[in-house]
Amino acid sequence: MTEDARLTVILCWHMHQPEYRDCVTGSYRLPWTLLHALKDYVDMAAHLEATPGARAVVNFAPVLLEQIEDCAQTVSHHLRTGSVLSEPLLAALSGVLPAATDARAALVAQCLRAHDVRVIGRFAPFAHLRSVARRIGVDSPDLGLLSDAYLLDLVTWYLLGWMAETVRRRHPLIAALQEKGSGFDAADRRALLELVHELLGGLLGRYRALADAGRVELAMSPYAHPILPLLLDLRAGLEAEPGAPQPAATTYPGGADRARWHLRHGREVFVRLLGREAQGCWPSEGALSAGTVRLLAEEGFRWCASGESVLRNSLGAGDAEAKDPVNCLHRVYRLGDAGVNIFFRDDGLSDLIGFRYADWHADDAVGDLLHHIGNIASACPDRRNSAVSIVMDGENAWEHYPENAFHFLGALYQRLAAHPLLSLGTFDSFLARNRPTPSVLLQLVAGSWVYGTLSTWVGSPDKNRGWDLLVEAKTTFDRAMAEGHLDAAARAAAQRQLAICEGSDWFWWFGDYNPAASVSDFEHLFRLHLANLYRLLGEAVPPGLTQVVSTGHGDPALGGVMRPGSQGG
Repeated sequence: MTEDARLTVILCWHMHQPEYRDCVTGSYRLPWTLLHALKDYVDMAAHLEATPGARAVVNFAPVLLEQIEDCAQTVSHHLRTGSVLSEPLLAALSGVLPAATDARAALVAQCLRAHDVRVIGRFAPFAHLRSVARRIGVDSPDLGLLSDAYLLDLVTWYLLGWMAETVRRRHPLIAALQEKGSGFDAADRRALLELVHELLGGLLGRYRALADAGRVELAMSPYAHPILPLLLDLRAGLEAEPGAPQPAATTYPGGADRARWHLRHGREVFVRLLGREAQGCWPSEGALSAGTVRLLAEEGFRWCASGESVLRNSLGAGDAEAKDPVNCLHRVYRLGDAGVNIFFRDDGLSDLIGFRYADWHADDAVGDLLHHIGNIASACPDRRNSAVSIVMDGENAWEHYPENAFHFLGALYQRLAAHPLLSLGTFDSFLARNRPTPSVLLQLVAGSWVYGTLSTWVGSPDKNRGWDLLVEAKTTFDRAMAEGHLDAAARAAAQRQLAICEGSDWFWWFGDYNPAASVSDFEHLFRLHLANLYRLLGEAVPPGLTQVVSTGHGDPALGGVMRPGSQGG
């Protein structure tokens, strides 16, 4: 079958983490950028490199790219000069352990935040260290009384557990440390730190090389991952959920300018670190509105994407798309005369990977997925104008898979690349090759990949309270900027700090359906970022920022909208 006769399948992996650094002190408050970089971003590049026929879109949040760069530079500087590392796990690996009992207990608790079976239970020495902590009590302050030797072994195993499977299988150092099992000395830990530096320092270059070879399309989200529809219109959530509770504030001051800033500054960071312009944008959480689509078109993006439920809400015709091939999920769309192509994620296929296949044998899972896609190909009346879009996190689900989805991802790329009815592609290559005729949407109901609504970020008491705190800070920011007492450097620092506060993740975690430990981490960091914004503006921190916004629920089994496999990041 010729290339043009095949149905295009587009795998889009979205990589994002919010800003985990305290931007005043430079220290990292949470380790998820480091851990996902070592485990997931490295593995995702390696699988693409290993299969010549593999193609994918890799979408980065620019604030994540900056943290990867910073982490690599910080480790490099430490290895050259012996400077103290700003990332607590890496500092501990270097031998700098906290002195205070509560800080030591927090370090132990952090090093147990991984999949109980797939990461910790997989390695007997790691499982033994966990059993020691459990005997004491995982919430007990007495964890801080454990010895330095215990802490050093635990930190080493935590980083080994979060190591990319492709590295684990080929690098002799990892095999030697796993075989040794305990009693890791300074030389062992130095060698592991050098490997961390090698992996972090080479990571973005690997994705650049894949893009140069035409194997990957690199795309971007807005700079600090804000929900653009809510910046443009704080009441946008009412389009899909009329009557939902709303923040006290009715608008986000200057939201249109802020949305444009995130796109333009994000592009600057993207070009600097990845060496090319992004043609496409997975808007944060796939959140689109009519205003967002027009803004993306104005800013020159060739394509954007969202969730299937957004299309269904926008068509407003129940299952009419099943009867009318012009309104097929897998077609390309445009909103009126806005000149940006819109793709919609196949939620069913994407969620099979994200939520279901982790406990399947890899061959069975890939076979089941290909069966579903094959049915779509057989039924698709217009392959030139259609593509199956699978869009999901490229980082969180794999922790639930055996061996970080090594077998699943390898089989997925190999079998898709060889499939007679399917062709792996990217959004940009599909548009260039097929020159599709987009279907026209008469309206677009604001929503995201989660439920087709914006309810994950607005519309409940905790989330609305977060927005009111942010609006108050933005009002103070605007006043300080108008007064003109800040110099250029201070203004730039405040602009970036405000952007961090506008990120989506803080609101994602607010709510009593999320586990208390993760909510506490992100809630505290949100208030810290807001407080730092006031400090950068030379303003007093409002007393209200000492009050907890959201506490979450103590039982993680209650679920909610937690990302698949996420321990917090």
